Amino acid sequence: MKLEFAPLNIPLERRLQTAAVFQWVLSFLLLAEVCIGILLLLILYNYWFLYIPYLTWLYFDWRTPEQGGRRSNWVRSWAVWKYFKDYFPIHLIKTSDLDPSHNYIFGFHPHGVLVAGAFGNFCTNYSDFKKLFPDFTAYLHVLPIWFRCPLFREYLMSSGPVSVSKKSVSHVLSKEGGGNISVIVLGGAEESLDAHPGKFTLFIRRRKGFVKIALTHGAYLVPVFSFGENELFKQVSNPEGSLLRTVQDKLQKIMGFALPLFHARGVFQYSFGLVPYRKPIHTVVGHPIPVHRTLNPTREQVEELHQTYMEELRKLFEEHKGKYGIPEHHTLVFR
Repeated sequence: MKLEFAPLNIPLERRLQTAAVFQWVLSFLLLAEVCIGILLLLILYNYWFLYIPYLTWLYFDWRTPEQGGRRSNWVRSWAVWKYFKDYFPIHLIKTSDLDPSHNYIFGFHPHGVLVAGAFGNFCTNYSDFKKLFPDFTAYLHVLPIWFRCPLFREYLMSSGPVSVSKKSVSHVLSKEGGGNISVIVLGGAEESLDAHPGKFTLFIRRRKGFVKIALTHGAYLVPVFSFGENELFKQVSNPEGSLLRTVQDKLQKIMGFALPLFHARGVFQYSFGLVPYRKPIHTVVGHPIPVHRTLNPTREQVEELHQTYMEELRKLFEEHKGKYGIPEHHTLVFR
């Protein structure tokens, strides 16, 4: 492989952007393991005055990720997130006003490899979210396993994410008077294995739990498509039926999260590494789908609303794909 090195005269701003994105990638790949290692070292060397208070506090704080989390405006305002957003850059586009007297579920698509658009738009104070939706608070729901990692859970919660468990989503959508938004990456870990550049495969046909909980709480549904999300990384070829994909699918079912073998560019060279490509992300928020509160929705009601949601999602994609360089013949594939 012939390496293509970055020029030496790159402006400081772009270097800081690259560093910010690199630390974000490493935080999801390594920080959880590092935090667990630190705690194990404290126990191994018997620093009881540090780990006993923390584990005691952790016992009483265990349910916080299901009760709205514990976000920190200070952490969300770190300058590193501004550089992170500007690296790609990340844009948030509103297509319709939302009534703040309602609660909403934003169905975020596609998952991509590391959901950069969802994090940049809903977990930092540098996105246009507050300008576009000033009367709302957004909660990005992520896999519960991330909150089971001691110390790392505190760092993660400080940016705003909460658990994607049913209890957690219900807590957000139960706010009296409205104004809360649950952001759910509906394709989940399974979809990340199909996050290849130029592909638009969404795992949505069997994902109906979000529809049922929307009906139960009367939360309006809003399809959200993040153009450019799948262009940030390349994956090792893993078509359905291949040995690699079979192993990945089995590991995903056992561990609850996927292990895509991805790569992009490096910090000092452009040929290979873990830094995502500098591709623009345009996260387009669609029109709300009104939902009448139904405490015990029937199967038919769930199916009907689910079908409506998929139609609105496809319509959103078709209406905006031309603006972001997607050829006319490309369309969504629902699985």
